[in-house]
Amino acid sequence: MSLPQGFRYAAVYAGIRKIEKDDLALIVSDTPAVAAAVFTQNRVVAAPVVLARKNLAASRGKANAILVNAGNANCATRTGDQVALATIRATATALGVKTENILPASTGVIGVEMDGGKIVDALPALVARLDAACFDTVAAAIMTTDTVPKTAFAEIKSGRKVARIAGMTKGSGMIQPNMATTLGFVMTDAVVAPALLRSALKAAVGRSYNRISVDGDTSTNDTVAVLANGASGVKPTAKAFEAALTEVLESLARQIARDGEGARKLVTIDVEGAASEKAAEQIARAIANSPLVKTAIAGSDPNWGRILCAAGYAGVAFDPRKVDIDMQSIAVCRRGLAADFSEDELKSKLDLPDCSIRFAIRGTGRGRARFWTCDFTKEYIDINASYRT
Repeated sequence: MSLPQGFRYAAVYAGIRKIEKDDLALIVSDTPAVAAAVFTQNRVVAAPVVLARKNLAASRGKANAILVNAGNANCATRTGDQVALATIRATATALGVKTENILPASTGVIGVEMDGGKIVDALPALVARLDAACFDTVAAAIMTTDTVPKTAFAEIKSGRKVARIAGMTKGSGMIQPNMATTLGFVMTDAVVAPALLRSALKAAVGRSYNRISVDGDTSTNDTVAVLANGASGVKPTAKAFEAALTEVLESLARQIARDGEGARKLVTIDVEGAASEKAAEQIARAIANSPLVKTAIAGSDPNWGRILCAAGYAGVAFDPRKVDIDMQSIAVCRRGLAADFSEDELKSKLDLPDCSIRFAIRGTGRGRARFWTCDFTKEYIDINASYRT
């Protein structure tokens, strides 16, 4: 694990969760970092998202820290705005920085009032624990229904120097991106101009977080933020930085899909031959979000008709008679009709933890997209039927 220079991390239990497990975390850059973020497009927006947007504008894209809590979304409550502002003010005072240089983030139950005093009271212990070695501690603290922490790393070499990128994310349910999804935090010690950071993040999210789905739900709290403090002195090219950032975000996105609530299988969907990349993504998303496709994968049922059906309502024009479908690299449909394949062989291959679907449209279209989802099992219902209780 290669961590970027100039960042420290800490987590404590503040009493927000019902169980005693770290639920408050802090990520700090030792110097003001260039910052960029993307947020949920849900019309219902959590208070920390509203405040983080305001702070990025007020600071002109600078940030010293990210304050994140798990166990309560601080959304759709009477005191949400006051709690978000009070907690980042207290954090700014504790760190000796400007209030607008703190980005808040929350995850957890929607519609439950949050006691901001618990966060304020926990801040002295939280700040005292700040350490460059506590990256994994924070990655674990931000989890909700996740079964494992999710982290990813990359390096950008420039002569003898190296710039590093480290990312962490949480997410297992309520996953359907519309700009970002879940919570994701990426730190880099590369020297990156504000405009490049924003454009690289937008492009990288488009090929990673925006191409995963677990259940078709877009959260009210979705935030993916990147901090670049320049501590390495390495100024990568735009192409090199975007590629490295995309590598990290793609890894994090796949980990979210693999760890979908109740999931046992990661499903990779490739669409080829569409009229455009956007059209290919629409088809892939429709397939990924289909409960019938996802339950068929859960049962290792090679029901390719459900895949064709889902593509047909994606809102994209195509000729079904030109469609080929492969599952686990086995041809199941050719020119819109059943191919000759061994059901037993394919069912055996669909029992594996990694499954693939290829949807190809014959012709001259060059649009292609890759999308990740997971199977849909009874455990998903069990988890979400009692999420609040």
